[in-house]
Amino acid sequence: MWKFPGRLPISGASPRRQNARSFSAGRSRPAHRFGPDDRPPRRRLPHAAARFAMTMANTAYPHVLAFGDSLTAGYGLPASQSFPAQLQALLRQSFPTAQVRNAGVSGDTTRSGLARLPRLLSGLRAKPDLAIVELGANDMLRFVDPAATRRNLDAILAEFESCGISVLLAGMVAPAFLGAVATRFNAIYPGLAAKHGVPLYPFFLNGAIGAADLTIADRIHPSAKAVGIVARNILPSVVAALGGSTRAASVA
Repeated sequence: MWKFPGRLPISGASPRRQNARSFSAGRSRPAHRFGPDDRPPRRRLPHAAARFAMTMANTAYPHVLAFGDSLTAGYGLPASQSFPAQLQALLRQSFPTAQVRNAGVSGDTTRSGLARLPRLLSGLRAKPDLAIVELGANDMLRFVDPAATRRNLDAILAEFESCGISVLLAGMVAPAFLGAVATRFNAIYPGLAAKHGVPLYPFFLNGAIGAADLTIADRIHPSAKAVGIVARNILPSVVAALGGSTRAASVA
């Protein structure tokens, strides 16, 4: 059993969940106004470095944690067609015992993802070999100040790092018509990847946008076909990131 010694907040209140359609259907605000997601989360992450101990029964490799929003969760899709499920199927062609855990929550911003991270880590039964961090789309669509998005993602990466969990950072790309905001937003992911020394997959939806059959009926969220494209495109980056994990050498 893994042990996460960090102290969880004693408050019983859970972080506010956003509407599941929030990936691109959240209320729009003028670009100069920023909402509550700009503020640091009330929940504080534990500062002590986490120490995990693996049970002998856990032989699965690789164990991947997919941490993100509706793009990870698979909003509007059967669980078997979600990103974690499709990535797991691809990984099992080379790693028969691969497991990809779906830790996506529809509507998550970087702020709400940061708020729920301690509880997620404390509930893990095994230390992941890799965490795929995919957050930020809802921040962009709600006109959250890019500085707040960067601050939240920075804290998320730092927490995974303190737990000794390797990370693959999946980026998002803001459209050019957002002007200076897009410039600031798009600089977040390469900047944080360099700061934390983690690999970057520049655009999570690369190759999976621009056609009618790549979204579900809401014309917002990716279809099973689009998710399959995402999983196939990111697979080489996932395998490469696993090559630097602590267990990769022994398994190889």
